[in-house]
Amino acid sequence: MSGASERWPGAQSYRPGDSAALNAEILGLMRSGRKTASCEAVAYFAETGEALPEVGRVDLALDWGGRPALALRTLELVWLRFDEMTEARVAEQGEFRDLAHWRQGYQAYLTRAGRYSPDAPMLMERFELVEDLAGR
Repeated sequence: MSGASERWPGAQSYRPGDSAALNAEILGLMRSGRKTASCEAVAYFAETGEALPEVGRVDLALDWGGRPALALRTLELVWLRFDEMTEARVAEQGEFRDLAHWRQGYQAYLTRAGRYSPDAPMLMERFELVEDLAGR
């Protein structure tokens, strides 16, 4: 990872998804440009100590094995509650058919992590792909 970290000083790294299959799916959607936003419970950052995304910063999305897969630049951060998610914001996330599908998927994910409530504070990050690091 040192090569990618040297290219983007200050970059944080994170592993999307909570399983190898979901990680691969999310990285594929990001790579294709279909996924240009992600969402996470604000509690996640406090519980894990992971740094919050910052507008303009390039961060590294890791594959399930911990290798840098993608360099992504944060374009916008949107703070909202779980129950404030909209159809338009769901579309940017790429992996959901509609708002009902998003709610079902995220409720299950947040419940597994012990972070679900209808008014759970969420952070949505809009990003752009800077570089595909696969094969480096």
